Amino acid sequence: MDDIQNQRDHRRIEINKVGVKNIRYPITVLDKAKGFQHTVASVNMFVDLPHRFKGTHMSRFVEILNKYKGDIAIKNISKILTEVKKKLKAKTAHLEVEFPYFIEKEAPVSKAKSLMEYICRFCGSSNEKEDFYVGIVVPITTVCPCSKEISQFGAHNQRSLVTVNLRFKKFIWIEDIIQLVEECASCDLYSILKRPDEKFVTEKAYENPMFVEDVVREIARRLKRDRNITWFTVESENFESIHNHSAYAYVERGNGE
Repeated sequence: MDDIQNQRDHRRIEINKVGVKNIRYPITVLDKAKGFQHTVASVNMFVDLPHRFKGTHMSRFVEILNKYKGDIAIKNISKILTEVKKKLKAKTAHLEVEFPYFIEKEAPVSKAKSLMEYICRFCGSSNEKEDFYVGIVVPITTVCPCSKEISQFGAHNQRSLVTVNLRFKKFIWIEDIIQLVEECASCDLYSILKRPDEKFVTEKAYENPMFVEDVVREIARRLKRDRNITWFTVESENFESIHNHSAYAYVERGNGE
């Protein structure tokens, strides 16, 4: 049968990324408390395409994914990228694996247990050299310092999303980064809160007001102290409760800056 993908293209335009997106795939990730947990990832896989080729072989991405079934982990990202380049005859390869990760948390007073969901991602690329980073999205709550200062009663608060991306030398636990981020919020979130817990969380947040700028600066300050982390980005988006817009702040640093 004719291989249309290998036919020549005469427009002389190279494609930076071509491949497959949003493959839903079961994976197993390391769990600090329980050893490992099963989850379902959304996987993106890409290569570059020279100008002379009409198309790439999309099915080969899935074939490689199936080969590493049950073993799609940080330690194998480099192997997968190398195989993608080899099998698709590409100079560069990219792999993005995004998945929900669950941690059991106890409510602060009642100790009621519930699962909190965090969105995590592994992102790797390979050309002349390899690059890899981990991303984690952590929901938090913040109380506005300005609102607290000027109001006779209370202060407005909002739920926020903090996204941290990290490059590092040695293995890091997802749980440790989540804990660091939650400690830099007005208060962290819980799936279950009884009345005594709600009182505790509300008062804790009120006593610890933070602008979106405070959140990213405090997280960045702590990440800069960790010599295992070589580069990071921190962004926080506050879904404002009294405005029709979000408040946003972003920091990017290489450790040593």
